[in-house]
Amino acid sequence: MKLIIGNKNYSSWSMRPWVLMRGLGIPFDEVMLRFDFSANSPFRQAVAQVNPAGKVPVLVLDDGFAVWDTLAIVETLGELHPGIWPADKNARARARSLCAEMHSGFGALRNHCPMNIEAHLPEVGAKVWAEQPAVQRDVARIEQLWAAALQASGGPFLFGAFGAADAFFAPVAMRLLTYALPMSDTTRAYVERLRTAPGVAAWIADALLERDYIAEDEPYRPAP
Repeated sequence: MKLIIGNKNYSSWSMRPWVLMRGLGIPFDEVMLRFDFSANSPFRQAVAQVNPAGKVPVLVLDDGFAVWDTLAIVETLGELHPGIWPADKNARARARSLCAEMHSGFGALRNHCPMNIEAHLPEVGAKVWAEQPAVQRDVARIEQLWAAALQASGGPFLFGAFGAADAFFAPVAMRLLTYALPMSDTTRAYVERLRTAPGVAAWIADALLERDYIAEDEPYRPAP
């Protein structure tokens, strides 16, 4: 299999299937395409060859069949490999619910706190927190989801072992850290476990090595 992704420092959507596959030891070849949003850029041309929607990530199966969108990718992986979803039927349904809510929701947090792993922006986070009550509501809902899942499973991850739900929320953990947003002790402990999980830690290490600057993904920092 081949996974086509964007810059690791910025691409929250790419992060999800990558850390899941890496964390569960699923072999794949990585193809990283540097973000470039100009018309007819190499990024746009390369992605268009496998995904008409022009977005990453894209999973290319061994027979050449391409799957895009993180939910579709994770469901495809779940048909091929154990451990993606919880074994218990109810836990599996709940994990899918969490992934779906993450996939379609939390727009305020996404918009005001774009993923930027290399950056440390506590001043921006404090301003966003003070001025954007919708971000506060997003974080409160995320904390509610995490606390309920951890209580039901006993941890250390949302449904016991590291799986799809943890991978889906890994970019949220990165945002909470980058912008130093307020969080409970339970949330902070889970974020730390997630940050040091093998797949997530490997992604972070690669992101810190990129040292790339994409202006469209840097609303809060000028070019170095």
